Amino acid sequence: MTSTGFRRTFAALSVCSLALAASACGSGDDGSSGGKTRITVNCEPPKSAKVDRGFFEQDVAAFEKKHPDIDVVAHDAFPCQDPKTFDAKLAGGQMEDVFYTYFTDAKHVVDIHQAADLTPYVKELKSYSTIQKQLRDIYTVDGRIYGVPRTGYSMGLIYNRKLFQKAGLDPDKPPTTWEEVRADAKKIAALGDGTVGYADYSAQNQGGWHFTAELYSQGGDVVGADGKKATIDTPEGHAVLQNLHDLRWTDDSMGSKQLLVINDVQQMMGSGKLGMYLSAPDNIPILVKEKGGNYKDLALAPMPGGKGTLIGGDGYMFNKHDTPAQIRAGLKWLDHMFLTPGKGFLGDYARAKKANAPVGLPEPRLFTGAADATDQQVKKANANVPVENYQAFLDGNQSLQMKIEPPDAQQIYSVLDSTVSAVLTKKDANIDQLLKDASGKIDGILARD
Repeated sequence: MTSTGFRRTFAALSVCSLALAASACGSGDDGSSGGKTRITVNCEPPKSAKVDRGFFEQDVAAFEKKHPDIDVVAHDAFPCQDPKTFDAKLAGGQMEDVFYTYFTDAKHVVDIHQAADLTPYVKELKSYSTIQKQLRDIYTVDGRIYGVPRTGYSMGLIYNRKLFQKAGLDPDKPPTTWEEVRADAKKIAALGDGTVGYADYSAQNQGGWHFTAELYSQGGDVVGADGKKATIDTPEGHAVLQNLHDLRWTDDSMGSKQLLVINDVQQMMGSGKLGMYLSAPDNIPILVKEKGGNYKDLALAPMPGGKGTLIGGDGYMFNKHDTPAQIRAGLKWLDHMFLTPGKGFLGDYARAKKANAPVGLPEPRLFTGAADATDQQVKKANANVPVENYQAFLDGNQSLQMKIEPPDAQQIYSVLDSTVSAVLTKKDANIDQLLKDASGKIDGILARD
C-alpha cells in the first residue's frame, strides 16, 4: 500500500492519450528524435496540483538545458500507478521508458520479464551508492539491479498532543507498547463528546495492510521466509487480533463506527476527535491541509511493540525495450530529479518552504552517510513544521526491524480485511478460527505463484 493512499499530494500515473500517441507511450522505437535521445517518464503531477506541477516542469526544463541531447516527455494522470491497469500496460507494451513502481511491484515486473537490467549501467548513477542498502535491495533480484528507489516510508503512531494533555497524559511520552496504547486510548475515549482513543482501518484492503504492520510490530510475519506458506496463525497473529478486540469491545476505545478507511480516520484526527492511529509521516500535511488539523497538535511516535515496522515506498524501473542510450538518459534524469541531496523535485526544501509546503517531516529518508547529512542539514535549515514533535519517531526507529510488505500483498490484504473487520464488528468473533481460515486462503494465493 501507499502510506497515505496518495503518495504525495500529487502522485500521477500516465496513460497513453491520443495526443501523446505519436510520441510513443512506451518504448516501441529507438528513442531518438532529431539527434536527441528521447525518454518517456511518468508520475508527473497533474495540472490540478499547480505547485507540484510547476516544480516538476521547472526541474525537467533545467535538466534538458543541462543535457541538450536528451528530450524528456513526461506523462501525468492520477495516481502514479493504478494497480488495475499496471499489468495491462506492461503486457501491452504501453509502459513508459522510465516508469514508477511501488516497492511491492519490483520482483513481479522482473518475473514477467518486463524490466531492463540496469546492472551494467548503474555505476553511472552518481547517487546510487548513497541510497540506503535495504531500499536498493528491493530492486535487486538474483544479484541483478532492475530499479532505483525514489522515496521510502516506515509506519509509526500519529497522535494528538492536545487530547493527550486533556486526558491527563504526557504528550512527550507517547505509548511504546500495545498495552500502553490500550491504556492511553481508554483515557482519551473517556473524554466523551464523540472522542475516539484509537482508530484502525478495516476495509478496501487497508485493514489487511494495517494487520501486517501490527503483526510486524509484534515480531511476527505474514508469509514464511520461503514465500510459500502463511505465518499468521501464530501467537503474534493472535495478539494482534486480541488487542483490536479488546480496544473495541472491552475498553470501548475505538467508537461504534467501524469498516473505516484512511479518509475516515484522517477526518477524525483532523477534526480533533481521535487520539491515535497508525500511519507514516506523510499523513501529517494531509491532516493539516485537507482535514483541518494543526501541525503543533500532531506528533509522531515509533511503532508500538518495539520489534518491527512496515516499510514501503516507490521507485523507478526501466522498460525492457529501452536502448542503452535511453537507460543512460533515464539514470541521469533520476539523479537530477530525485537523488541529489537537498536539490531537485523532492529535495529543494528552500523552494518548498517558499511555496508554503511542509518542510521538516522525518521522512522520506533515502540516503546514508554524507549524502544523508547534507539532505538533513538543508531540510533542518528550511523547516517550517515542529520537528520536535517527530523526534520520538526518529529515535525509536533506530531499534526496529524494517520489513517490506509481503508478496501478493493486495490479494493477501483482501483476505485479512475480512479477518480484521470481523473482530471489529462482532464481539463474539472466534479469533482462532478467523486466523485458521485466513491462513488457508493465503496459502492458496501463494500456491498460484
